Amino acid sequence: MGLFSWINSRIKNIDMWDIGLIKLAVAAFVLMAAKLWSPLLSLDWYWYVLVVVAAAIRPVMRILK
Repeated sequence: MGLFSWINSRIKNIDMWDIGLIKLAVAAFVLMAAKLWSPLLSLDWYWYVLVVVAAAIRPVMRILK
């Protein structure tokens, strides 16, 4: 069994609370990375929008499919 097969079999055990906590952990990690590497925050606003849109395309398409 490969890593992704194992992850897919285990992900069925999580609920909405776990997903929310994962989101909180990722947000905290991103804030820590921005705090430690200050050039990340010096980008113009449209770069952040570009990253958000690029990251959201696949999940939104899968939800609407």
